[in-house]
Amino acid sequence: MDVKKITRNPLIYVALIGVLLFGGFLLISNLGAPKQITTQEGLKLLSGETVAEVTNTDGDQRVDMTLSKAYEGATDVQFYYVDARATEVVDAINSADPKDGFNDVVPRATWFDSFLSLLIPLVLLGLLFWWLLSSMQGGGGKVMQFGKSKAKLVNKETPTVTFADVAGADEAIEELQEIKEFLQDPSKFQAIGARIPKGVLLYGPPGTGKTLLARAVAGEAGAPFYSISGSDFVEMFVGVGASRVRDLFNQAKENAPAIIFIDEIDAVGRHRGAGMGGGNDEREQTLNQMLVEMDGFDPNANVIVIAATNRPDILDPALLRPGRFDRQIGVDAPDLKGRQRILEVHAKGKPLSQSVDLEVVARKTPGFTGADLANVLNEAALLTARSNAQLVDNRALDEAIDRVIAGPQRRTRVMKDRERLITAYHEGGHALAAAAMNYTDPVTKITILPRGKALGYTMVLPLDDKYSVTRNELQDQLTYAMGGRVAEEIVFHDPTTGASNDIEKATSIARKMVIEYGMTAELGPVKLGSEGGEPFAGRDMGRGREYSESVAERVDVEVRSLIEQAHNEAYRVISDNREVLDRLALALLEEETLDHNQIAEIFQDVRKLPERPLWLSSDERPVSTQPPIEVPKRVIPADAAASEVAPADASASLGATGNAHAPGQARPATA
Repeated sequence: MDVKKITRNPLIYVALIGVLLFGGFLLISNLGAPKQITTQEGLKLLSGETVAEVTNTDGDQRVDMTLSKAYEGATDVQFYYVDARATEVVDAINSADPKDGFNDVVPRATWFDSFLSLLIPLVLLGLLFWWLLSSMQGGGGKVMQFGKSKAKLVNKETPTVTFADVAGADEAIEELQEIKEFLQDPSKFQAIGARIPKGVLLYGPPGTGKTLLARAVAGEAGAPFYSISGSDFVEMFVGVGASRVRDLFNQAKENAPAIIFIDEIDAVGRHRGAGMGGGNDEREQTLNQMLVEMDGFDPNANVIVIAATNRPDILDPALLRPGRFDRQIGVDAPDLKGRQRILEVHAKGKPLSQSVDLEVVARKTPGFTGADLANVLNEAALLTARSNAQLVDNRALDEAIDRVIAGPQRRTRVMKDRERLITAYHEGGHALAAAAMNYTDPVTKITILPRGKALGYTMVLPLDDKYSVTRNELQDQLTYAMGGRVAEEIVFHDPTTGASNDIEKATSIARKMVIEYGMTAELGPVKLGSEGGEPFAGRDMGRGREYSESVAERVDVEVRSLIEQAHNEAYRVISDNREVLDRLALALLEEETLDHNQIAEIFQDVRKLPERPLWLSSDERPVSTQPPIEVPKRVIPADAAASEVAPADASASLGATGNAHAPGQARPATA
């Protein structure tokens, strides 16, 4: 039992006060009260000569008597009677004829009694409401701060994170470094008429380090740093969120120059008027107040707002305009050098074996975010501790990477020999299709050990980071995805459900090639449909298809054509290399897991598929035979070369292809 938690409950004190008041009332009421006797004793005294005064109270059926001679040590006595004895008691009083007379009393409630009877229920209801509010606010001390901000002020005693602890986001650090310099020396910028951005929006996929960057700004800046989550503004009572926004900015203005960090701002900054059934009054009032505070009638407020979100597409346009969030910084998954630096940061404090090369680990983890890489090293450390080893070696790191990609190994799942054979041919079909094509990445690992939901998987990794994908590469991905299904058809003539996930991914890639990338001659470079991604309820739902039924039918035909072409190519590859497929399946049954060296040895005599004919968007357009220019030679520093990124459109295109190289997207054998 948690005694401290019980003592913090205000109901305990309310109950204690009530008990004390009730006990005190009983004690006071008993002091000086007449001695109570039985009805028989009272009638006997009335028949005697010692009764001096009598008071008969109606309703209570009580008789109070004052005696001229003490009875059992008391001169004031009282007794009660029932209605059946009322006549007998009245006759006895009349017969006694007390010396000081008698009186009949009919009780009437005084104004004070009426006031108390009304006040006590109101007090109890008020205490109950106070307790409910204090519970919602996390303690009785905050009941009067319902509209106050919940922001946490980062002080010097708080463990700090600096820019030295952040890796793989050089551009974002550079932009935020500028804000730090402005807070420390604003005259440097004001001398040339520069104005620091009022708001900086960090956006990107989950796990890329947006919150970590904000914590680094708090550690670097010598200014007050207020941290709050977007959900802390949202309450069930209308107006509370707006009140908290006002209070937060008032606190920041009092301590200006200051920084406000709002994590997950999409919880409060969503597009106004959107939602099932319209907008949300509380959230929209909160957003309106935030818009006013960020760019209102006080242009001299030296407060900088930093916000983070995974969904910049659903934010209100008024929030993103210049003057509020002047600067929007994309925080994407790191490149090769960035991953290596992130691994070096998270490897501090972990004893690594001398054989561990973090650059090799970085090459094995393309598409991983900073959170994924931190999880890899943590999993490797846990596996090392579980095996009672002292150093984290390559085997632990490889297992950790597999765990992050496909989940833990299912050691308790016992597969029959027939299923193991089918899985070996299925995974071998994928690997063989990838090895025989001309634009695929190299196969680095094949396993038939059950892991997560998959009975096995084949891993292909690019040699370098890619930021765009060509049409031939996408077609090779389709052929690679169909390789497992084709192997089952050729070898067993009875396909299984293991290819369901492959078919789903292949269909998704083919459909995007048709409706998003414009990679078919039939439909041409036309964007069909709205923007990709998850629909935003209230804004995207209910929006009809933006092309006709005849166009939709042509889209389906083109998608089927691409899938069928990939199916045929995979059929040719596996038919031409059946001996290689059998050797690979036998090696998988014997070893269960093959690395890139073993795979390269088996694939020495693989016959590759001839390159596809030149694709033309239209036969009527002239074909140019002039080659592209040669890339001029220039000296580029290694770090700068590794950090070069492609335009945003190309990067977005890669993310939309469902590339199997990203973490968590290794091609599983089962759905």
